[in-house]
Amino acid sequence: MTPLREIRADHDATGIVLYQAYAPAIADPAVASGRFVAPFSRGRMTWLKPSFRWLMHRSNWARKPGQERVLAVRITHEGWRRALGSAVLTTADPAALARAVVHLQWDPERSLSGAALNHYSIQVGVGRALIDALADDWTVSITDLTPRVRRIAALVRSGRTAQAARLLPPERPYPLEPQLARQLGMG
Repeated sequence: MTPLREIRADHDATGIVLYQAYAPAIADPAVASGRFVAPFSRGRMTWLKPSFRWLMHRSNWARKPGQERVLAVRITHEGWRRALGSAVLTTADPAALARAVVHLQWDPERSLSGAALNHYSIQVGVGRALIDALADDWTVSITDLTPRVRRIAALVRSGRTAQAARLLPPERPYPLEPQLARQLGMG
């Protein structure tokens, strides 16, 4: 049985993969340089999502305007843990949330068809105070997954969900220290 709240992600010894969707004007230079560069905005919060299916729901399989390109952003474990350790749940006291450098929320995980599941996926909003660290220090690589997204979406639309599921990026539980897990509302 899947826990109600658990970070499930593609991760290995080099880091964790987080997903974001952008317009081509932001995605193209990021992919070309392997980091976030202009016109990526360092002046606003950016949301990191370890759940591929949740981002597919959010971006409508890369069909929403301004979200036509899906990027896999690999960041260091140290950066991810720093973001999580700085996070304040969006359901917290408004004053605490206003001071937070990282916002965290749990949203229903999604099936391939976009239906809400009975467990939650984490979304982590990195604020301006840590954007430079994300862009310059934590990011290991940026890969364009848009062709894969389009292939999976076409399979889902044609009812071939078993084939589509085989193309999903791997996601497994991400290990956390018990104290950090409690801070994130996981237990």
